[in-house]
Amino acid sequence: AMAAEQVWSWLAEPEHRALLTLWVEGYGRSLMDGEGPWAGFAASTVNDWLTYLAETQPPEVRDTETGLHERTLVLAVLRGAFLDLLATGDVDRTTGAVGAHLAALGRSPVRK
Repeated sequence: AMAAEQVWSWLAEPEHRALLTLWVEGYGRSLMDGEGPWAGFAASTVNDWLTYLAETQPPEVRDTETGLHERTLVLAVLRGAFLDLLATGDVDRTTGAVGAHLAALGRSPVRK
């Protein structure tokens, strides 16, 4: 949760909007053109983020199926919130949503 909070703090900074908009463009192009210059970018960036989030999980959770599911959910929430932020500019609402998710994650972790 702490790593996700730090990532969100960075994503929500106004000076990063242009870079994040470029990221969204590259991600979209990667999904639409498997042979072009963006080929593989979307999958690669998902793997990069999942690897980073895994490094922040406790060792006893990291290599479990539940650990993978938890970091996939965190990534999905962060990505969805920053796409929403880029579309609306509503920092308070998107930050609140990320915070609510992270608080719920901290209160009732599901471990396998």
